[in-house]
Amino acid sequence: MKIHILLSAALLAGSLGAQMLDPAKLLKPPADTWPTYNGDYSGRRFSPLARINASNVTAMSLAWVFRAGTGQGAGGSNTQIKATPLEVNGVLYFAVPDHAWAVDARTGRELWHYKWETHGGIHIGNRGFGMYGDWLYFETPDNYLICLNAKDGTERWHVEIADVKQEYFSTPAPVIIRNHVIVGVGGDSLDVPGYLESRDPETGKVQWRWNTTPRKGEPGAETWPNKDAMEHGGGMTWMPGTYDPELNLYYLGTGNPNPVMAGQGRKGNNLWTCSIVALNPDTGKMAWYFQASPHDTHDWDAVQTPVLIDGEVDGKPRKLLAQASRNGYYFLLDRATGKNLVSKPFIPINWSKGVDSRGEPVPDPEKEPKTDGTLVIPGSNGATNWPAPAFSPQTGLMYVNSQESYSLFYLTDTDEKPEGYGGRDSGLWWKSMLTALDYKTGKIRWQHTYDGRGSGMSGVLTTAGNLVFAGDPVGNLIAFEAATGKILWHCRLTAPVANGPMTYELDGRQYLVVGAGDLLYGFTMLR
Repeated sequence: MKIHILLSAALLAGSLGAQMLDPAKLLKPPADTWPTYNGDYSGRRFSPLARINASNVTAMSLAWVFRAGTGQGAGGSNTQIKATPLEVNGVLYFAVPDHAWAVDARTGRELWHYKWETHGGIHIGNRGFGMYGDWLYFETPDNYLICLNAKDGTERWHVEIADVKQEYFSTPAPVIIRNHVIVGVGGDSLDVPGYLESRDPETGKVQWRWNTTPRKGEPGAETWPNKDAMEHGGGMTWMPGTYDPELNLYYLGTGNPNPVMAGQGRKGNNLWTCSIVALNPDTGKMAWYFQASPHDTHDWDAVQTPVLIDGEVDGKPRKLLAQASRNGYYFLLDRATGKNLVSKPFIPINWSKGVDSRGEPVPDPEKEPKTDGTLVIPGSNGATNWPAPAFSPQTGLMYVNSQESYSLFYLTDTDEKPEGYGGRDSGLWWKSMLTALDYKTGKIRWQHTYDGRGSGMSGVLTTAGNLVFAGDPVGNLIAFEAATGKILWHCRLTAPVANGPMTYELDGRQYLVVGAGDLLYGFTMLR
């Protein structure tokens, strides 16, 4: 491994003096810090900052640009910054596959750069860091969890969390809950099982593992036809989850079952794939589940962020969880019990016959992939995807970048025991938009349809300044009025926004940071 570190005397004397993360920051809406992937444990991506607001956002200007040069093409041109940077004590930390940086949050100046010498793996993206004290954690495409010193980027240790020879590849940002570093894994090609692990922050040793498919005799096994199907059943843990410290429950969306499109060898609902689950972070024991897509055959993982909302239902306060799911449904659950309160499509769909008594969708068997093709809405990329939504407690709206699309799904492996994808699809987007949903009902309150073809799949940020920030398919970063959807400001970037925008305040100045292609942009009010 090589470590490339750029340090100056000013750096050593200044911004690296106190990089310890106060754990209390994780329990508060993000303001002077952005200490975890979604800003705080709730997944709301709501900032209480309002120095940049609906009345003055037109004066926001570019403050700095940082290029994540990795040597892949000219200036790292093959790189996409999909990570949401952490910001702690005036330093931004972010990663792309095999690389990590610390950048001055005021100026965009590089402080250090770490490089991992890879053993392979699919380099599709990296969501970024988790932080514990003054230690940073990120995952690599070849399935190593790496721990770095925040002050200088030197490596403390690395441990293997999955076998790259089985075609696992790891993309999530670790989530830190007390002394647990919670890590997930990914994989698309081979029929391998998914799982979630908690690792010790001091050593990287496994504290517990939760399997996304049960083993013979365990609860949920009755939803699989046999032991072999379960043990090759997928359910990857692609994304970081959310956490309620009062209930001490960690919420996670799980991936789709395998084989992906050929379901004849895994008849049944295939728990715990395509589900929202609540786990005890100290033990890994599951408290409840809700299955968003029973027996999925359309590649609709349910890993979209489970957003935690403290709201009202029937005039009474409730602890709620909301998900805008890839399959086109908006779900609202009681996060203490998992009880379904709302199941409502937020785009046109044709694959479901309605919902059952639990509020779970009932798939239409006629929309299974067939050898001569089946037209399904939405397409395999889904009504939304992994980029994070946002929720504003001021407006009561959940904001999600979404799309209307279709795919023709073909079954290519008709064997009783299919393997791999077992099928293919060809599809088309016909409309991409930012959608604002009433969290209590799932009804669309406003919607902005983007110009240009393609998927508007950036993450979303909302702030107390009555603003929503998101990216469109053609490279614009846009500021919307949160209550109405009116466009107030936009800036054309060199590539479409690839991550979730984030914001923080330092020295009385609010900054907005967003990644597009291999560039990280910092905006602020310059006058």
